[in-house]
Amino acid sequence: MPQSWSPKRERQYRHIKSGLVEHGRSESLADEIAARTVNKERARSGESQQRSKGSTRDISSGRRGGLWSHKGPGGRTKDQLYAEAKRRGIEGRSKMSKAQLEQALNR
Repeated sequence: MPQSWSPKRERQYRHIKSGLVEHGRSESLADEIAARTVNKERARSGESQQRSKGSTRDISSGRRGGLWSHKGPGGRTKDQLYAEAKRRGIEGRSKMSKAQLEQALNR
């Protein structure tokens, strides 16, 4: 945990890390994920000196986690599904609907 984090960010870090460990992630992986999440939130809110375009333009980590959790009616957005299909190299993805992208990704 860096010394430059505010008490709020330290609490956020501990909360994220403990949740990941409880869900079976290793201590070192949980540490890395929690630190990256907190640093991204710091960048989004203007608390850090350096930040990437992706850090400031992307949806918040909490919102993304909710979308990716597959709980609720929405699930992932079509853009998120398309990006995943692109990463996996699925052919014909540009002409697929959201439902078709979901089906292709679940194969």
